[in-house]
Order: sequence, then structure tokens, then C-alpha cells
Amino acid sequence: MFDVLFAGLIHGSAYALVAVGMSLIFGVTNVANFAQGSIVAVGMMIAWWLGSSWGWGIVPTFVAVLVVTALLGLIMNVAIIAPLEGRKPIAALLATIGVGQVLDNGLQVVFGPQTRPFPKLLQTYNLQVAGVRFGTSDIVMVTLAVLSMLGLWAFLKFGKAGQAIRATSQDPEAAMQMGIPVKAIRNLSFVIGAVLAGVSGIFVGLFNGNINPMNGGTIGMTAFVAATIGGLGSIPGAVVGGLVLGVVEAFGISLFGDGAHDLITFGALIIILIVKPQGLLGPKTDVKSEPLTGTFLGGGRAITLPWWGNLIGAVALVSTPFFFNDYLSGVGTQVAIYAIAAVGLTLISGSAGQTILGMAGPFAVGAYASAILATQAHWPFLVALPAAGVIAALVASVLTFPVWRFSGHYVAIATIGVGAVMVAIIRLAEPLTKGSLGIQGIPFPKVFGVTLYTQQMMYLLDVIVLLVTLVIVMRIRTAHLGRVFEAVGSDREASEALSIRTGAYKALAYALAAFFAGLAGSLLAHQYTYIDPTIFNSNMSILILTIIVLGGMNSPLGAVLGSIVLIGAPELLRFASDARILLYGVLLVLVILFRPQGLFARKG
Repeated sequence: MFDVLFAGLIHGSAYALVAVGMSLIFGVTNVANFAQGSIVAVGMMIAWWLGSSWGWGIVPTFVAVLVVTALLGLIMNVAIIAPLEGRKPIAALLATIGVGQVLDNGLQVVFGPQTRPFPKLLQTYNLQVAGVRFGTSDIVMVTLAVLSMLGLWAFLKFGKAGQAIRATSQDPEAAMQMGIPVKAIRNLSFVIGAVLAGVSGIFVGLFNGNINPMNGGTIGMTAFVAATIGGLGSIPGAVVGGLVLGVVEAFGISLFGDGAHDLITFGALIIILIVKPQGLLGPKTDVKSEPLTGTFLGGGRAITLPWWGNLIGAVALVSTPFFFNDYLSGVGTQVAIYAIAAVGLTLISGSAGQTILGMAGPFAVGAYASAILATQAHWPFLVALPAAGVIAALVASVLTFPVWRFSGHYVAIATIGVGAVMVAIIRLAEPLTKGSLGIQGIPFPKVFGVTLYTQQMMYLLDVIVLLVTLVIVMRIRTAHLGRVFEAVGSDREASEALSIRTGAYKALAYALAAFFAGLAGSLLAHQYTYIDPTIFNSNMSILILTIIVLGGMNSPLGAVLGSIVLIGAPELLRFASDARILLYGVLLVLVILFRPQGLFARKG
């Protein structure tokens, strides 16, 4: 029991270091920095390289990581975040997601994707007390964490620059009027946050023993959960949240196994959001400008085609399967499947103005529902397909039902947890889903007695479902319901003043988006004929969101264009296959900086 508690405190200390930096940045800039975990990976991989290839000791390695990550934090704010000042906070959020993709996959390209042992910069498991083995690295890490927290507290409390940070956090405009260099203070906040993340990467590597460049994403998301549990923007809350989450995870995994990790972590997030949405030590008042909600509607509006233009496009799309070979048709199936999910997402993240970061969850539920109905209940495909969409919508709606009464950014955070919980439940429900082994032998789609076993046949099916999705979504957008969605997304307070139940309409838009994601999942399952939980990861959620940002968050046709560019182009050109997600990240950042309204939209 004591060894589990000790392990939880060690892991919790690492989470706390990363979460403190995240909360500091959030408090000063109102930016939820989703690249924080990727900076952990940068520190970890630099320490591995210096320790393994150059034989550096802990002190020079520590200094090198500190310098590199400090520069990285400064560059990220100056080059990417600061230019977005004045735009809706969601722009900066999405930009940090893009930066995280660039860093994660850049590390993978530079160092290789393989798992490798971390060098023994400090002794591990060389000490024993009360039957619990631990190492010098653990003592140093906990000591460093405590000293860092106390030092940061003293700096913010008594230091001149720290007091300027606190003033900027409370009211940037008033701080500027008082002569505080707000831009420099924001730079300093990003530098401190990046350093804390990079240094924690060294100790995460020592504790885990084996590392790979993609470890940072998981750590960063867990640290974000810790910061949210403690209260975004609260430094003490980040410490408490990190330690609490580390201990809860340790005992949960001890009892239920490592497969329950995501369910424990993100289940705790959802429970906290329902019980105390501001976090354990967060401010009782809501944030002034919600960082995880809003759209780019102020910067552009969707381009619409005349009826004959839509007809020509539909005919051209349906014709492509008859001219494509197997390879091109295989690429086309991926483009169409992701486009279906993205078109549905425009209703909630575009029209209704609510960012959704966990669409891989409904996608997974639809895929597994259709696979189970086909393989175990022997339902025909044409029945399993819409049933999968309905099941995905119901599951998503039930799991998010308690959170729609909150403000937008809390809902967005909840969708992260809901998406992860859906996949975690699938992994744990082994009697039904086969757990991590996945489901094999899923039959090819069979339509009116014809089995669609060729790539061209399956591509034609996907195109037809995509066209039906476009027709439904466009009809919704032009109907009264669509206008209400747009009113809610454009101005929540004005909509509520008109007695519009904004939470209920966002919940409905989310259910519709989950339905179409479920359809996409069903098509994917029957065309892969095998699925497992690893397919439905956070990269899938980010990719679907990136597609609509690229095409135009409020443009269904833009979602199709975005899918062609992001899914089709790298496949067709066969370039940089190992760096594809890196290219997604670069493209996401460039679009937000220079074409925020999307490719298939015009400035308003």
C-alpha cells in the first residue's frame, strides 16, 4: 500500500511541475497551452541524447534542457501566440495543438519512433525504506518539485516581476496602464512554463526507465487534467491537482490494471467538472474570455454554391469511383470517411461555437457498435450503419448531459474526457469488445444483396453517405434550427437574453455531430474488417478538428476540401509519410495565423 502511495506521489510531482507551468500561462495569457506536454518530451529526448550519446552528467544536462526549453517557450509565444492577440482565444488554443503536433512528430523524425532506455543520470531503485525501493532520482525530483513550487510562490508573491505577472493575470489592460510591460511578462510566463515542463521530462524519463518521443502527449494531457482538477490558473491548485491525480491513478491502476488508466484519469476529470467545475482551488468566478469556445465567424463566412454548382460537384464526386484504380479508391475511402465526421462537426464547432476535442470517442463507439451488431447480432449492414450513428449520439449525449449547464470552455474540457472515457470503456469491456485485441472478421458492407468487396465499391458507398451527410447538414443550416445554432455560436449572452436555451442547443448540435461520427466509424470498421482501441486516439480527434479549421469551421463543403488536402494529398504524393502529423501541425498553425477563416470561406 505504501509503495503505491509513494509511486503516486512521484508521478504526481511530475504532473504538478507541468501543470504549474500550464496554469501560470493560462492565468497570464488565458491560453490553454496544449503544447506543454510536448515540451516535456523535448526535455526528455534532449536529456536522453546528451546522456546516451555524449555521456553528460545530470548537472550539464539539466542546464542544457533548461536553456533549450526556455528558448522554445519564448519562440512559441513571440512567433505564434502573441500575433494572435486580439482574436478569439480558441485561435491560440488551436495553435498550441498545432505546435504540439510539430514538436511530437519532429522529435520522432529526428530521434526515431522506437522506445529506448533512458540513461542513468541519477541512481534509481538504489534505496529502500520500509520495504519500498526508490532511488536518488526520486528524492531529487520531489525535492526539486517542492523547491520549484516554493520558489515560484515566493517569486510571484515578493518578486517585482512576479508581482507584475500577478497584475497582468488579474487585468492586462490595467497592468499596461500602470506601466507594466505586458508583452514581456507574457514572454516570461511562457519561458517559466516551458522550463518547468522540460525539467520534468528528465525525471519522467528516469522514473519510467524506457521512453519514446511520443510520451509527451499523454503526460501533457494528464497534466492538463491535473491543472483543471486543481483549478485552471491556480498555482496551488495545479500542485494539489497533480498530487491528487498521481495518487488516484496509482491506486486505480493497482486495483484495476494499467488498462484502466484513461478511465481513471478522465473519469476523475468529468467528476470534478460536474461537482466543482472551477476546480478544487480555482476561482469561484468564471473566466472573462472562454479559451476553449468561440468560432472564427467574426473573420469569415462560408462560401455557398448555387444549386447547379452543388449538382455538378455531386455528380463529379459520384463519378470518381468509376475512374479511380484500387489505390486511388483506397485513398478516397479515407478522405470520405473523415469528411463525414468533419461535416457533422461543423454543426457544433462551427455553427454553435463549441470546440470539441474528443470526436474520436463517438467515432470509436460507432465503429464498435456496427462491428458488434454485424459479427455477434448478425444485423445487415444497412441496419447496423444508422444504428451505429444513433448509438454514438446516445452514448455521447448521456456522458456529456451534466456539463451543458456550464460555460463553453468547461464543456470543451469535458469532451476531451468523454472521448477518452468512451475508448477506455471499449478497452475494458473485453467480453463484448475483445478489449485491446480488437474485433476481427468484420464483414464487408453488403447492400441490397451485393457485397462491396472492392475498393471502388466501398469508395462509392462512402461517397453516397458523404453526399447524404452534406444534404442533411446543409438543410439543417438553412432551417430554423441552423439559424438558432448560429445565434448561439455568435453571441451566447444575447441568445440567452432571448430565452434561447444555449446549453440545450449545443447539446443537440453535439449529438448530431456524434451521429455522423458514428456513421464514419461504422464505414471504417466494415472497410478495415478489423478494429482495436489504438485506432481511435487523440490524433484522430485533432485531425478531424484540423480538417474543419482548414476548410472553414462553419463550412460543410470546406470540411470536404480540408479532408482532401489533409488526408488525400499526403497519401497521393507519398511524401514525408513519417512526418504526416508534423505537416498537419504546421498547416494548422499557418492557417490560424494567415487564413483563420479557412480555405473555403471568405472574410466577413
